[in-house]
Amino acid sequence: MAKTELREIYRCEICGNVVEIVNTGAPALVCCGKPMNKLTPKSGDEGKEKHTPVIEELGDDKIIVKIGSVPHPMENDHYIVFIEVMTEREVFRRELKPGENPSAMFNIKKSEVKEVREYCNKHMLWKA
Repeated sequence: MAKTELREIYRCEICGNVVEIVNTGAPALVCCGKPMNKLTPKSGDEGKEKHTPVIEELGDDKIIVKIGSVPHPMENDHYIVFIEVMTEREVFRRELKPGENPSAMFNIKKSEVKEVREYCNKHMLWKA
């Protein structure tokens, strides 16, 4: 049986609970009496909304991550929950709410970025 790995994200199909792994090795995650589904990040855009994170270097060791080449909706029933930037040793996260701009600035060099991902409450996990 597969064991959980660092930074994997799981979702309960019943209640919508989302879990990110910070301690590895659990054999299975269970919520609402059923196994949780491991989310595999998507990397291409589907439908009319744009989900793929776009990274722009701002200089002074800063980047901005925008969700989609066209801004993603930020409505009560459809929005970006978080943007996450991962380096070799650190994770930077910005949590968002409906009505906010679907972007986040991080004090990090673009060359240090290993992966960027975002979670949409309707369309799940995406990466750049």
